[in-house]
Amino acid sequence: MDSLVSKAKTDLPRSLKTTGPAPEKSRKYNYIANKKLRTTLHRQSANSERSKALLKDAELLLPNDAGNMEDEIVSSVSDEAARGRKEFVLDGGPYRAKYTRNGRHMAVVGQRGHVATFDWRTGTMHSELQLRETCRDITYVLSKRRPLPAYRTPSFLQDHSHYAVAQKKYVFIYDRDGVELHRLKSHVEPTRLEFLPFHWLLATVGNTGFLKYQDTSTGQLVAEHRTKLGACVTMTQNVHNAVIYLGHQNGTVTLWTPNLPQPAVRLLAHLGPVCSVAVDPSAGGRYLATAGVDGMVKVWDCRSWKEALRSWNSRGGHATLAWSQRGCLAVASGGAVNVSAIIFSPSCPILPTPRVWLGVFTAINTCTPPRALPTSAIPDASPARETHASVAFCPFQDVLAIGHAAGVSCILVPGSGEPNFDSTEADPFEGSKARREREVKSLLDKVLFTPIHLPHPLTGHDCARSGIPWRVGPAKQAYGGVDPDNVAFSRQPRLERLRIQGKADETEVVSSENDEAADGPNGEAASKLDRLERQKRKTRGKGKSLKRYLRKQRKNVIDPRAVAVREQLAKQRAERERTRARVVEASAKSMSERPSALDRFHRRP
Repeated sequence: MDSLVSKAKTDLPRSLKTTGPAPEKSRKYNYIANKKLRTTLHRQSANSERSKALLKDAELLLPNDAGNMEDEIVSSVSDEAARGRKEFVLDGGPYRAKYTRNGRHMAVVGQRGHVATFDWRTGTMHSELQLRETCRDITYVLSKRRPLPAYRTPSFLQDHSHYAVAQKKYVFIYDRDGVELHRLKSHVEPTRLEFLPFHWLLATVGNTGFLKYQDTSTGQLVAEHRTKLGACVTMTQNVHNAVIYLGHQNGTVTLWTPNLPQPAVRLLAHLGPVCSVAVDPSAGGRYLATAGVDGMVKVWDCRSWKEALRSWNSRGGHATLAWSQRGCLAVASGGAVNVSAIIFSPSCPILPTPRVWLGVFTAINTCTPPRALPTSAIPDASPARETHASVAFCPFQDVLAIGHAAGVSCILVPGSGEPNFDSTEADPFEGSKARREREVKSLLDKVLFTPIHLPHPLTGHDCARSGIPWRVGPAKQAYGGVDPDNVAFSRQPRLERLRIQGKADETEVVSSENDEAADGPNGEAASKLDRLERQKRKTRGKGKSLKRYLRKQRKNVIDPRAVAVREQLAKQRAERERTRARVVEASAKSMSERPSALDRFHRRP
């Protein structure tokens, strides 16, 4: 036991030691039999209590108070903005939160089946459900007032009257009162939901690896893309061009449109699975933020896709991202939420003029996180709140909703919301009459999904062109109305690529007919050339040995074997024609001689 006590001469001199009695709160070690060890522990316990008492007395000499950032923010904002700081303690988490387009209503869904929709300003509860099964996501939609038959797919709109929930097996639609209206059986095991308001498309992705678009005005499944990258649990949309961004388990981020079966852009962003993606709405969708399980947070320029503009390591890893309307980036990881207002350095050659915000990007690919904005703290922080499921900024408000295992926390982020709103698009103060008029107007102004595409600045067209020449050829009709001079070499048909490289076999199949066509009239020559072109197009890719043998023959060489083969083919063709004529004649004769049910009424001679 003596070895447990340090024998180093680190005690105070005898003249400086306290000679008074031990404090009453000091711990007693009378149960220890070793007298020397018992005395040492008693001394250490008494000294510890005396130090605590002296520290408490020293606090009286510090008259200034550091203050609380949370109280300072609440006291400095208006009463209306201060109401946005709320705390919802729930027991069905982790939770995900979504706002309507006007920021008036809020919908939350827990992983264990708790669903609630309400007006977060007034506290009016619309519906609350306990589904008792796994729920992964929620979004606001609107269904027709008249119920649809069970064999039809429902029609939806964006609004707080109806909402869609991605449950364990299918997507379900509920009305404002929580009554189940529809079940979308074509969306199997969904994990994320996104609604495109201007195109009336409900996009879903799930564990099956399929991205599906449901036209909510006609009830049809307009597109179904197989990602071929496994289950996907990360999805967001670019509100400016309606392009869907997906994050996959192999570290890639893909950009999808309804009219392309393959991704428009494929980006290797992280070394591990991608856990969150977000698009900056304040910059026209030009900047993309990604977070991976490897703990890295990266910001990309969608106009070049060359390298990350900025990357840093988030504390705790597995971050969740969200961009506000004013360009504030929220990063939730490791039990904390950091909000940074980001601008870019004017020295960067590929970036626009800087915006007047607080944080600054001083260089490209720096590994230091941007400076965080002052935000109010999460009330009653606990280990249960360290599991962040989602972060979402409220439109037109300086409020950030954080979904975690213990419920939903709303904190204030000054300067994150757009102060000016367009009442014709999203009005936070609209009534029932204005909402009905907006529904009709949005239906009349619906945009088809076919024009959804990535503009040139977002597909890497500012990169240097390759040394392979671009196609200069016939009319635009062969390329869907696009000027063939602007079609890249990699997007041309295989025959055109071989022709440019000098590897195409453009020899004619029949040489004698070509010679006759050259000598004959123009009309006869053109018809023969068209027939030969159709024959080449028909036999392309079949790879028959006889056709391949004939293609190898030169048009200025007469081969007796080729002539014999052509004669044999002509005989076989004539025999097939005669056989076909006999079959047709026999069938017509049998039809004419077939007895009829009315023959019994005929008078026999």
